[in-house]
Amino acid sequence: MKLSHLIANHAQELTQKYGNILLPSQRKALDAILACRSFCGEFYSHCEGCSYPIIRPLSCGHRSCPQCQQHLAEAWQIRQQDKLLPTNYFMVTLTIPFELRQTTYQHQGIMYNILFRAAVEALQTIAENNFQIKIGLTAVLHTHKRDKGYHPHLHIVFPGGGLSTHKNKRISWKVLPEKFFINEFSLAKVFKGILLRLMFEQAIPLPTGIPKQWVANIRNVGRGKKALKYLSRYLYRGVISENDILCDQQGDVTFRYQESRSKKLVTKKVRAVDFIANLLKHVLPRGFRRVRDYGFLHGNAKNTLKKIQLMLRVKLPPEIIIIKHPQCTLCSSDMIIDLVLPKRIPMIFRFYPFTTDKKIESLMPT
Repeated sequence: MKLSHLIANHAQELTQKYGNILLPSQRKALDAILACRSFCGEFYSHCEGCSYPIIRPLSCGHRSCPQCQQHLAEAWQIRQQDKLLPTNYFMVTLTIPFELRQTTYQHQGIMYNILFRAAVEALQTIAENNFQIKIGLTAVLHTHKRDKGYHPHLHIVFPGGGLSTHKNKRISWKVLPEKFFINEFSLAKVFKGILLRLMFEQAIPLPTGIPKQWVANIRNVGRGKKALKYLSRYLYRGVISENDILCDQQGDVTFRYQESRSKKLVTKKVRAVDFIANLLKHVLPRGFRRVRDYGFLHGNAKNTLKKIQLMLRVKLPPEIIIIKHPQCTLCSSDMIIDLVLPKRIPMIFRFYPFTTDKKIESLMPT
């Protein structure tokens, strides 16, 4: 079922139970999802071949909406594949312990940035100290587990090699060992120390009971294409697909997810308002960048990346710009857009409390 229907059905109960703790970014996400392809406007077009007219609704474009921005994820994946080098790739997963999750959520605007800084500093320091190279990294923040619970962690993909500078200032490419970058326990220890130092510098209070041993995971992921495809899955859309929301009965929602160990689909039933509130925890602060590049993979290091590609004799495909036009449902010819009429997304959840239930019913998606 559609997430917008679920929100509309339980809007009043949601604000009564969670209205006092909903963040402005979460309220904006609720309004966008509720209005997507219903109250965001429409565009008018006609077929170039048979002149068949079509009126289509506009999407909200919010990155937490499960119906929007899939094309942006595909475009990002294509851009990253153009940066791939002919070497093995590592994927590092760094996570914080359970005791720090509530603190992270309460200070998410600062803590998410600290997570990036700590992870990148740890990996770059290890590469320089142990292998005397400078590496390039692509880091992506995920905030959810498979069952959509709140679990912030970072996935970092980087090629198995880096730039080495010799005494005569000559630069060369140095390959990392395929099966070993660093011991996982050592990496977790370094990451923990840097993260706690950055939290101290930002005056973020530490909760009690933080474990001494943290968790890190390092895997060799081959040539990197599968890892990039995995990372692109949740970059520009919500954390759950609407196909996985099975039903809403008597205030309970049943959804499915794939278990990490058994790889089997399992179902889970929770209260609808708790399900929506749990999804809202994954709405990122305004303007926050979920994916970031570092080192020679950064956008400002294009010349350095080209030098590396020349060293490794990478054959770059010619840049081809493909302009996709919507197709006519009758004759498959290109559609010509005549007029776009955007509408401002109605502010329903951004005003609390609700005045009447009719206001929600008037925005019930069709």
